[in-house]
Amino acid sequence: GDRYVMYAGGAYKRLRGVWYKAEKERWCGGRKKGEQVLQGQAGQQHRRSVSWGLGMAEYDYDYIVIGGGSGGVRSARIAASYGAKVAIFENNKWGGTCVNVGCVPKKLFVYGSRFSETPTNAAAFGWKLGKPEFSWKTLIENKNREILRLNNIYKKLLSKCDMIEETASFVDAHTVEAAGKKYTGKYILVATGSTPKVPDVPGKEHIIVSDNCFFLEDLPKRILINGGGYIGVEFANIFSGFGVEVTQIYRGELFLRGFELECRELLAEEMRSHGIDLRFNCNFVQIAKNSDGSFTTELSDGSTITTDMVMAATGREPLVEGLNLQNAGIIQGKGGKIVADEWCKTNIENIYAIGDVIGKVALTPVAINEGHALADTLFANKPRKMDYKTIPTAVFSQPAIGHCGLLESEARKEYNEVDIYKSQFTPMKYTLGGVKHKTFYKLIVERSSQKIVGAHVLDSDAGEVIQLLGVAIKGGLTKQDFDSTVGVHPTSAEELVTMRTKEPDPVSN
Repeated sequence: GDRYVMYAGGAYKRLRGVWYKAEKERWCGGRKKGEQVLQGQAGQQHRRSVSWGLGMAEYDYDYIVIGGGSGGVRSARIAASYGAKVAIFENNKWGGTCVNVGCVPKKLFVYGSRFSETPTNAAAFGWKLGKPEFSWKTLIENKNREILRLNNIYKKLLSKCDMIEETASFVDAHTVEAAGKKYTGKYILVATGSTPKVPDVPGKEHIIVSDNCFFLEDLPKRILINGGGYIGVEFANIFSGFGVEVTQIYRGELFLRGFELECRELLAEEMRSHGIDLRFNCNFVQIAKNSDGSFTTELSDGSTITTDMVMAATGREPLVEGLNLQNAGIIQGKGGKIVADEWCKTNIENIYAIGDVIGKVALTPVAINEGHALADTLFANKPRKMDYKTIPTAVFSQPAIGHCGLLESEARKEYNEVDIYKSQFTPMKYTLGGVKHKTFYKLIVERSSQKIVGAHVLDSDAGEVIQLLGVAIKGGLTKQDFDSTVGVHPTSAEELVTMRTKEPDPVSN
């Protein structure tokens, strides 16, 4: 009368809530010689993976993750740490966009580009430096070595998962196929990320995107960049720092929509003062390749510009091609994004999606947090959702912009009254001469509670500053908490705890 199930290389039976494995498939009651008790992680995996009774469903895995980027890797390894049997599929390099062609190499380029100012700044402090020489080849070689190191770290993080380096696509809601083999899973996560969009204009075959920038054989002497988001702005500053003649165009009135207006305006001034040609209300019309290998681009304002390279940073789109989402019945929304609810669940009960492929907030730390929360919910009985309200973020321009919480315009709509504190100055680092960069801090305070509801920074180290301001805003700190904190002197950030004068309220019409 004992019931047993065939599973992954043997027969399994449960006695008093514990799974046992036998070398033989026939059970004679009790625990026989040759049986192996499945305890700890293995026991958890099999307890979750095997179902009993009529209509029994068997899955190869508790959790199938499609996409080995930061979000998918986090979710997979956390799920595995809880005892889930996990398979993760990746058809390119481990770490996804962020590690290979995004945040990490881009930040290395940011650091590299800023050294161009060092000789000028050092001279003001008495240093005599020779003429600097820059080797693009050296930077690329060192960058590649660091990325390879990170790729290997990601593989080690997944040591408790089955890593399958193939392209996975849906067969049905519980089955994916890769390289002709089918895999079944109780839950499936789509974490495939996004890819750069290329504008559909004549000559689009001549356009490069951000992914290409990390593998250029040589730097161009002149580049035209189209796009007013953080990617376009960051690469405009990067190329300029490396000595490239940069023209950046954007179809709107002012770049970096969604960031505080004063920070955007000040950054535009800074970039122009350092030789970047900014042109707003301007877009591609067509691109033609010249006989000398250069490109002439016709712009929507009627002008033309000739450069050695043309780059588009005009947005990204979800990477869903080849997934065969329709086979699982998954609904897609605007731009092909997978529709997911507050729990990152799609319209299919057992299928989830995180990160850029759902596009709620397309930032690596957001995807990581979404993936971790999902693993907690599914495999640790600790249900939690991602909080999208107070996410700190930065644009690594020169100087950089930091943003957390509400814009002033948003705060005035949400609250009856707000207090604004701000300060603009030249940091001590630049007071003796050399290259000048402005610094700007702004705090937005809800008047009745005195809670900080928005913080905005323009500073070379804005990314470092806004991270801690994010903690303060999420923790509900008040202006009095800031005022009662002793500043670190002399620093730029001490302005945050010494600003006392409120800006006058705007005059209503």
